[in-house]
Amino acid sequence: MTKSGLLGCLALGGLLFSSPLALAEEQAVRLPSPSIDEPAHAGSETAVFAGGCFWGVQGVFQHVKGVTNAVSGYAGGSRETASYETVSSGKTGHAESVKVTFDPKQVSYGKLLQIFFSVAHNPTQLNYQGPDRGTQYRSAIFVASDEQKKVAQAYVAQLDQTKAFPKPIVTKISGLDGFYPAEAYHQDFLTLNPTYPYIVYNDMPKIDNLKAIFPADFKAEPVLVSKAKS
Repeated sequence: MTKSGLLGCLALGGLLFSSPLALAEEQAVRLPSPSIDEPAHAGSETAVFAGGCFWGVQGVFQHVKGVTNAVSGYAGGSRETASYETVSSGKTGHAESVKVTFDPKQVSYGKLLQIFFSVAHNPTQLNYQGPDRGTQYRSAIFVASDEQKKVAQAYVAQLDQTKAFPKPIVTKISGLDGFYPAEAYHQDFLTLNPTYPYIVYNDMPKIDNLKAIFPADFKAEPVLVSKAKS
C-alpha cells in the first residue's frame, strides 16, 4: 500500500481513521539533546531529511523557530527521474525529502535532528512510515558537510546506546548529491489542506507533538514556501 497519488491518500486517510495501530505509530518520543552539535554561526545553513511522506515532515519543520524555508522534494536519485509519479514507483533511488533552510543562531542542526527523530517520523521503521510503503519513504539524512555527518552519526549512536527506542534506528546517513524540489501542488500541503483525511490522521498529530514537546522551538505561524525569505 503506497501513497500513489492524492486520491490514494484521500481513500487511505478515510480507511485509517479507525485503526489504533496507525495512531500508535504517530506517537512522539521524548529524546535527549545531542551530546555533539554544530556551533552557532552567522549566515544560513541547509539540512535535508527524509522520513516518509514529505507533507508531514515539511509541515513539522515549517513550525520550527529559526527555520526560514522548508521545501518538499526528492533526494538520493538523479535529476532525470525526480518527479512524483516516477519516484512513487520506488525504483528511482529517491526518497521523499525536505530541504530545511535555517538560521544556526536561532536553531542548531542538532536541535533539528532531535525534532526529526522525536516528532517528524519513526526512525525504526525500515522503508515505510505509517501507511506508506516503499524505499521512497525510507528514513534518511542527507548531509551537506562533514560537520553535519559527524553530528548526525554521533546522535544516532547516542540514541541507540541509550536505547531511546525499543528497536534499532534504521536511518541511513549519506552525502547530499542533489535535491530536486517537488511539484508545486506538494508544497505547503499540510497548511493548505488541514482537513484532508490523510493530513488529519497522519500528520496533524505531529504538529501537536512538536508544540507539546518543544514549546520553546514552536512557532504558531508556519513559514510557507510561497512566502519564504530564502
